[in-house]
Amino acid sequence: MQLVDKEFRAEIEERKSRFLSYLLPEKNLTLRLEELKEEHKKANHHVWAFRRLNAYGQVEEGSSDDGEPSGTSGPPSLRVLQGSDLINTAVITVRFFGGTKLGTGGLVRAYSESVKTVIAEARFLPYVHLAKLELFIAFKDISYMEYLCAQQKIAILERNFGSEGADCLFEGPEEALTQLEQQFRSS
Repeated sequence: MQLVDKEFRAEIEERKSRFLSYLLPEKNLTLRLEELKEEHKKANHHVWAFRRLNAYGQVEEGSSDDGEPSGTSGPPSLRVLQGSDLINTAVITVRFFGGTKLGTGGLVRAYSESVKTVIAEARFLPYVHLAKLELFIAFKDISYMEYLCAQQKIAILERNFGSEGADCLFEGPEEALTQLEQQFRSS
């Protein structure tokens, strides 16, 4: 799986209709959709689709045809995201009607092509599943643990100090957390 960490834009034209597609992190979808509706007030449609992982590691997906005939724009956009193995990613396609009706097949092809075009322009990062780990760290070992975390790019989310040390909550890639725990226990 892969994702984007910033927005990418591409444009195609199909029988005088303009399709502007924006590929962006899913967390920005709602705000960016409102911005694009304000920016492109004369556009006829603002179609969107997204894929994200929820807290249980399940893929959640959604799409909207935004007034286009049912199933001709949002679902085809979503299928392109699925086929590109994108996660935590959204696409918004703004359509300006050019005067010629495209028909249902033409709409499916145009929206799909628009999303494929913006994906071709984008640069992707590999998706890394972040996990959490709780450990009790004695006062004498806290500096060593901070050093190990910095080496493996693991975040220390919480430190709850007690009389003998701290209960710590760490977040990072699962493999790195396993390695961190092994290194710490062997020292």
